[in-house]
Amino acid sequence: MSSSEIIINNDGSIYHLCLKPFQVSKNIILVGDPNRVDIICKYLNSIEFTIQNREFKTVTGFYNKKRITVISTGIGGSNIDIVINELDALFNYDFKNNSYKKQHQSINFIRIGTSGSISDNINIDSLLISEYAIDLNSQLSFYDLGNYNSGNFEKILFNGNILNCFKSSNKLFNKFNSNKLKKGLTATCNGFYAFQGRKTRIPLNNTIDFGKLNQIVFKNYKITNLEMETAIIYGLADFLGHNAISLNAILANRNRKIYSNDPNNVIENLVRYTLKNI
Repeated sequence: MSSSEIIINNDGSIYHLCLKPFQVSKNIILVGDPNRVDIICKYLNSIEFTIQNREFKTVTGFYNKKRITVISTGIGGSNIDIVINELDALFNYDFKNNSYKKQHQSINFIRIGTSGSISDNINIDSLLISEYAIDLNSQLSFYDLGNYNSGNFEKILFNGNILNCFKSSNKLFNKFNSNKLKKGLTATCNGFYAFQGRKTRIPLNNTIDFGKLNQIVFKNYKITNLEMETAIIYGLADFLGHNAISLNAILANRNRKIYSNDPNNVIENLVRYTLKNI
């Protein structure tokens, strides 16, 4: 690999995350907001390492003798593309010889995120585990999937477009699933406003039709919620041979046009649940 393709900083760290191999655990919690890293880290027994570059804040430490890493990705699938690929490189790229290692190491990615329901059956302030996720705006279409064969990947037809649908890791789904969580099919959008049908002062040329979205049925699920990262995490993790799960704090119901009165408490509940089961 040339130096322009996988960029290594002068101190030996990967370009955006500013992390070096061995500074990261194989159990990684992904959050969007850098401040949410601090929310999680107050539950850690000890902290081994902390660094931040731009929106990417990383803390590695121990929770009940288990080494974990918490990383903020910022918002959206484009940032996820950076984070997942650079984390994969930390485990599977030889920085000295500029080549990928022959022996593959697998990572567990656990997303803790916020989300909005589009289902009357998914109430605000509930917690949801994404068993499946649809890449609604085909963000992963730049990757060549022609020869990609996986039981975690299928194509569906929606509104005349072929969309990629990804399954969560069976290993992590079974680990985190319980009767305390709703199960769902998550739609991942490329943004928060126009991409999710929110109207601002700019008229929308294209918008999400919730009625049409509700017609999608996949593996006995209708779409339960909208957010901006899950399908990209699932797709990239699966392409690269890793495990991924997405756990969602449902803060809004778009059908009912309501938002949580206590979003911070819902997020804290999800953090505690995740750490208890990690």
